[in-house]
Amino acid sequence: MGSRGTVLRELRDAQKTAKGVSLYSRYVNRPAGRVFAAGAHRIGLTPNQVTLISAAFTFAAIASVALVRPSSGLAVAVYAGLAIGFALDSADGQLARLTGRGGPDGEWLDHVVDCAKMILVHTAVLISFRRFSALPGEGWLLLPLGFLFTAVLTFCAGLLREQLGRAAARTATDTGAAAPVSRLRALALLPADYGVFCLVFLLLGDRTAFRTGYAALALVHAVFLVMFLAKWFRELRALRTAE
Repeated sequence: MGSRGTVLRELRDAQKTAKGVSLYSRYVNRPAGRVFAAGAHRIGLTPNQVTLISAAFTFAAIASVALVRPSSGLAVAVYAGLAIGFALDSADGQLARLTGRGGPDGEWLDHVVDCAKMILVHTAVLISFRRFSALPGEGWLLLPLGFLFTAVLTFCAGLLREQLGRAAARTATDTGAAAPVSRLRALALLPADYGVFCLVFLLLGDRTAFRTGYAALALVHAVFLVMFLAKWFRELRALRTAE
């Protein structure tokens, strides 16, 4: 087993493409995941075990949102749990590519955890609103439900786009040069990044600030959903006409 520095260099070489990735994931989450992956490799953890550890951090933080009265201390703890869980979510894939121990079971487990995370985090916000917040009106309870709908639909539609277009995309990669990675696009994708979403929980101690920040992100994600759906439909339609 190589030194930590050697493992980190190998992990850097095993990174996925930066295309379609926001600046947060590229410069914060992936490097943090690389450190976690190197540590997991040195102690002999499998990618699936890292996925389960990621789930433990994430679900503990989400449960705290639903069960504990909001405070500044809780805000920091929740953000830390979500951010560490997200970094570990990157680490499992990096470890799989480094060790060659990835497979359909690992990819399936990773997607199941991601889907559960998206459902539960907005459900927890709904419960927190109902239990702990003096809402201006009952209509605010619809906000987490709308955000939940947007998040799950984006996840499922994006996953289907990836699966349906995988063979064609692989052929395009083999026969032509890869498109350059756009830093402007990576910047524009920041509001849709899960890591940026986690930041809003730092406002959890101030109920009005949290509600405002959460609502703003919900609106941004809804706009991105419309843009992504139109883009993915055009891409899949182009694949059909190209056959």
